[in-house]
Amino acid sequence: MHIRFTKMQGAGNDFVVLDETQGRLGLTAAQYRFLADRHFGVGADQILSVRPSPAEGLDFEYAIHNADGGQVEHCGNGARCFVRYVHDKGLSTRNPLRVKVVNGELELQMHADGRVTVDMGPPVFALDRVPFKAEGLTAEPMGTFERWPLDLPYAGDVPVAVLSMGNPHAVLLVDDVQSAPVGSWGPWIESHERFPQRVNAGFLQVVSRSEVNLRVYERGAGETLACGTGACAAVVAGIRLGLLDARVDVNTRGGRLTIEWQDSPQHNRPVLMTGPATTVFDGEIDIPDLA
Repeated sequence: MHIRFTKMQGAGNDFVVLDETQGRLGLTAAQYRFLADRHFGVGADQILSVRPSPAEGLDFEYAIHNADGGQVEHCGNGARCFVRYVHDKGLSTRNPLRVKVVNGELELQMHADGRVTVDMGPPVFALDRVPFKAEGLTAEPMGTFERWPLDLPYAGDVPVAVLSMGNPHAVLLVDDVQSAPVGSWGPWIESHERFPQRVNAGFLQVVSRSEVNLRVYERGAGETLACGTGACAAVVAGIRLGLLDARVDVNTRGGRLTIEWQDSPQHNRPVLMTGPATTVFDGEIDIPDLA
C-alpha cells in the first residue's frame, strides 16, 4: 500500500499524521507499528488518523495509535498537531474546532503565534473509571487528594496520585527529574497489576507553585520527549495535592507546555493546555502487507 503522510511534533512528542477524510486506509496493528518504527518506517510516538465528522456539531474525528500498534483514548500533544494539520492542509478554516476522540469530544483553538490551546475536558478521579484497583490498599491523604502505595520491585511502596485525562495516569513526586528512575520504574508502573489497562507514569518535580519539570513514561510508547495528557495529569495532581497554583508552566525534555485548571468543590472544571505544534515534513511510503 502506497500512502502519503505528514510528520509533525509538539514539544518533541512526534507523530505520523494520515488523512482518512476520503476513506479509511484500514491499517492493521502491525502496519501502525511499521510506520512508527524509527529504523524501518517513518518513526513516531503515535499515529494520528484524521477522519470525517461522525455527527452534527463536530468538525472531525481522529484516532490515535501508539507505537506498539494499540489504539489509545487521548493524546494532548497530538490534538494540537491535529488542529495545525487540518488548517495547514485546507481541510477546515474553522477556529475553534470540535473533534471526536474515543472517550469524548475536544475543543481546539489555534492562536496567531502558531500555538494551540486544547480544552482537554475535566479530569476523572473515580478509581473504577481510571481504572485502578485499590482493594487492600490504604491511601495517604494530601491536600484535597491522596496518594496510593504502589509496590514496585526493589523499591517497595511508592506513593502515586491516580487519575485519568481520558487515559490513565500515575503521578510520582520526585526531587529531580534528571536523576529520577524513569527507565527502570516506568515499565514496572506502566504494566502494574493495579492498572488493568496499563498506565502512563509521570515523574513530577515541583520548581515553584507556577513551574514544574516533568518526564513521562507513556503506555505503549516508552519515555517520550513530552506528553500532553501527562502534563495535564501532573498539574491537576499537583494542584489537588496543594503544591501548585491554577496556571503552571511544564518543562518537558521537548519544550514547554502551559496548563491551566481552576479547581472547584466538584473538581469537574476542564483542563486547558497550550503549546506548540510543528510540521516537520511531508512524505510518501510503501507499507508492506502485514497482518
